[in-house]
Amino acid sequence: MQAHDPSKRAQVIELRRDGMSNRRIAERLQVPYGTVGYWLHRERVRQGLVTPHPGRDGRQRACPRCEGRSFDKQAYAYLLGLYLGDGHIIQYSAHRVPSLMVACGDAWPGLMAECEKAMRRVFPHNSVCRVRRTGCHNVKVYSQHLWCLFPQHGSGRKHERPIVLARWQQEIVDAHPWELLRGLVHSDGCRITNWTTRMVAGQRKRYEYPRYFFTNVSEDIRALYCRTLDQVGVEWKVTRRGTVPYNISVARRPSVALMDARIGPKY
Repeated sequence: MQAHDPSKRAQVIELRRDGMSNRRIAERLQVPYGTVGYWLHRERVRQGLVTPHPGRDGRQRACPRCEGRSFDKQAYAYLLGLYLGDGHIIQYSAHRVPSLMVACGDAWPGLMAECEKAMRRVFPHNSVCRVRRTGCHNVKVYSQHLWCLFPQHGSGRKHERPIVLARWQQEIVDAHPWELLRGLVHSDGCRITNWTTRMVAGQRKRYEYPRYFFTNVSEDIRALYCRTLDQVGVEWKVTRRGTVPYNISVARRPSVALMDARIGPKY
């Protein structure tokens, strides 16, 4: 994983000394807003102006993206899929750091547990909690490095802005494609039993067969899902809701068997 260009850090520091706000610096240099704040904080620590805040275990919470700290990439690929489907990042004015929130339906307690487990593996020194909502829980993790690890964050809905993986993210997905697919299916997908009828020896018989559906309004997220299916050898096709290609279907028996072996139904 490549760290940010050191020259950009120097530019951030210089622009801040010139009086430019963090928000304008982020927009001008195309650097996540949270990363700008973190770099400036690290510069103040370097100058001895502030004391670094340790985690509960006494260790510093270095940023995997900015400072190259190792982290669980397999768990990250799964968490990235959940984020692209049902997650968002927000920072309330009363909170010191932003939170990543993934909505998990109460009908699938196993999915909720998997989401929390992935968060704890990617952010082992950060706070993770569940917040009850009607029919679901929001699983949350707090970290000042969320904008660095999820650069797809931005204003507005995901389908209203480009969703493109950074090179380092794509390298993780290439190494752990099934984890990304599992996260996407667990958030915006399902496994169902379809049925049809056929005439056999003059009698109409009912046949049932399983299939996977993935539904997302974002063209970029659907394309990412389909590219990753291609990578693992799963055949898919687009099924339309009217004229809009929101649904991706996996129905061929060998491909369903692959999905069952690596993903399976929500639980």
